[in-house]
Amino acid sequence: MTKISNFFSRATLIGAASAAVLLASCATPIKPDGADATRAELSALQNDPKLAVLAPVAIQEAEAAVRVAETPTEDSAAGQQAVYVAQSKVAIARAQAERRLAEDNVKTLGEQRGEIRLDARTREAEIAKAQAEAATAAAMQQQQAAQAAMAEAADLKRQMLDLEAKNTDRGMVMTLGDVLFSTGKSDLKPGAAERLNKLASFMLKYPDRAVVIEGHTDSTGSASLNMTLSQQRADAVKAYLVSQSVPAASVTTVGKGKDVPVADNATASGRQQNRRVEIIIANVPMKK
Repeated sequence: MTKISNFFSRATLIGAASAAVLLASCATPIKPDGADATRAELSALQNDPKLAVLAPVAIQEAEAAVRVAETPTEDSAAGQQAVYVAQSKVAIARAQAERRLAEDNVKTLGEQRGEIRLDARTREAEIAKAQAEAATAAAMQQQQAAQAAMAEAADLKRQMLDLEAKNTDRGMVMTLGDVLFSTGKSDLKPGAAERLNKLASFMLKYPDRAVVIEGHTDSTGSASLNMTLSQQRADAVKAYLVSQSVPAASVTTVGKGKDVPVADNATASGRQQNRRVEIIIANVPMKK
């Protein structure tokens, strides 16, 4: 009981000191404080020939938790939470191993059976307490993740409204009319910067969202000319976004020419609607 109490006292002090340091740190991902100490505790258990073989499953779970705790992160609170979970898992593994060692000793040391059984019950109580604390910490992590996801979803919705994007099966579609380009040209007009800057800001905030830029024309002119012009216009939009620090690898361009009209090319207003650039933002983040 004294070992476990001292362990959690040390874990509490480590957590408090770590929180103070992390509040002053920058946004650069760092390994949470306490992760190295927790790794040392686990290594000591794994290298103990008497204990390491007695709780293999619990030690594997502790190893997985310690690896998560060692992962550098920008979120100091989440990092300390991961360290706390890892500390609890290591304590559980050690308690289980020591309990099983005690139970083995009962078989060979009959004269000490009563004392060893009492110690085993004490270990079980400590395991139950540690498991409850680990479950509470895991529940807090899940709650924090859910809250973060809800906040991101709300922010994403606001961003979409600002971009005047529509949610479709292909993703969120932002349509830029022919006011971005002069007739028959692929050079962006100065007035295009305002809307494209909003898009660039969105992409920098959500770098895991892939974007496809499609260029479209009306039916005036030859098919080959329209295909080339639509591709050049899509490329011009990408070039502007890249100039605003958007990663080129996250943007794909496609020239559709006159093949995908949204209005009747027989009228001037219809042709104007067909001369457009569509920006499709993926609904699902890219896999890393």
